[in-house]
Amino acid sequence: MAEFIVAIELGSSKMTGIAGKKNIDGSITVLAVVKEESSSFIRKGVIYNIDKTAQCISNIVKKLTTKLKTSITHVYVGVGGQSIRSIKNVIVKNLPADTIVTQEMVNELMDANRNMTYQDQEILDAATQEYKVDNQYQMDPVGIQCSRLEGNFLNILWRKLFYRNLNKCFDLAGVAIAEMYLAPLALADSVLTDAEKRSGCALVDLGADTTTVSVYYKNILRHLAVIPLGSNNITKDIASLMIEEPMAEQMKLKYGSAWTDNGDIDNSLMLSIDAERSVESRKFVEIVEGRVQEIIENVWYQVPQDYADRLLGGLILTGGGANMKNIETAFRNHTHIEKIRIAKFVQQSITSKDSDISARNGMMNTVLALLAKGDMNCAGSEVDPNADLFADKKQPTLADVHREPRKANELGPGVVQTEAEKLKVEEERRKQEEAEEAARQAEIEAEEARRKAEEEERKRKEDSGLKKTGRKLKSFLKSLISEPEDE
Repeated sequence: MAEFIVAIELGSSKMTGIAGKKNIDGSITVLAVVKEESSSFIRKGVIYNIDKTAQCISNIVKKLTTKLKTSITHVYVGVGGQSIRSIKNVIVKNLPADTIVTQEMVNELMDANRNMTYQDQEILDAATQEYKVDNQYQMDPVGIQCSRLEGNFLNILWRKLFYRNLNKCFDLAGVAIAEMYLAPLALADSVLTDAEKRSGCALVDLGADTTTVSVYYKNILRHLAVIPLGSNNITKDIASLMIEEPMAEQMKLKYGSAWTDNGDIDNSLMLSIDAERSVESRKFVEIVEGRVQEIIENVWYQVPQDYADRLLGGLILTGGGANMKNIETAFRNHTHIEKIRIAKFVQQSITSKDSDISARNGMMNTVLALLAKGDMNCAGSEVDPNADLFADKKQPTLADVHREPRKANELGPGVVQTEAEKLKVEEERRKQEEAEEAARQAEIEAEEARRKAEEEERKRKEDSGLKKTGRKLKSFLKSLISEPEDE
């Protein structure tokens, strides 16, 4: 039986599906890669047309199935794009004096944080920053005596509408999700070194429509933000010279530079647009550098001041935008961070015949990172070449992937619950609450029945006492009446 892992990245310009096999030595062999144009229904990493996205997902899976000659039971998916942001949250638990902190207490803090509600926002993940035990900060507070336990968390939010749309697209496509990962966190695990995460660094993923900033310090994610600016904005600025965007993209790739020293600009040089038109070199440089500077300034603004001077690991640039000429110099001049590295490929050992992967230009890093995260076999049965590949077949459901629904605090870092999984957990919680409510109601009814029985017993005893008293009184009165008659 075939064994492979399938991952899908929903990019703003391309949707990419990839299948690969993990080898015994830890390396990955890519078996198939499929790409589909997505710019008409995914913008800035967000789904805007559900039907077209679902159809594209279905096409990706069918093409991979054809190449692999094996059905695909489920896939790994990355969550990213505009509106993802992080927000800090503090949960406090006051305890009796000299209480020893237990894991149950820590779990209660985590659950309380996960149950926080934000208007129109969905909590995708929660990264624990540290715990404050009385006045001391600890990474693991279990076993320590204190009277006040404080949990500091970094909640990663996404708009509920975007989250539901993503899940709905896979439902409509009939494709089961093995796991949903926060794409920026998966990417960080594949391109950052342990030393960079530990000493402090900022990972900047320069995409087509968005730029994602992830700040790490002491191996913990401290901040995450997605800026709605990318390399496509540079292309559009060049297109303002009344150039078609495909031509503007070609000019950007051919002449574009993130930084050019003023003395190196040839004022007499004219760059050809077409057979009849050209643009001054200086004007072209100003257009490109102006947008690059805006992107860099927005990136640096997203680095919290508490960590701006702690980035001993420096800046790590990746994504297609990191291929622009002199991009390191531009970042160095605007941020004054000297240590800058361009991550053109993931750290895992990857073998592939696909030209896009072998190019090692950073554009496939995210989908390769998602592939590396996968650990469940996505291969189904062998496909009959004479059968109708496009015939409707029963697709696996979430229950086939995760037999038992997992609570949020049972997930690993960067793992996002699918909506179906959340619904299962919510259904179990609702049933538990109903059972607890039924038990409470039964207890109340039993108590009421007991009080009623006691009241009836009291009344019976009172009635019995009154009857006895009445009989005695009647007997006494009868005796008084009968005595004269006897005389």
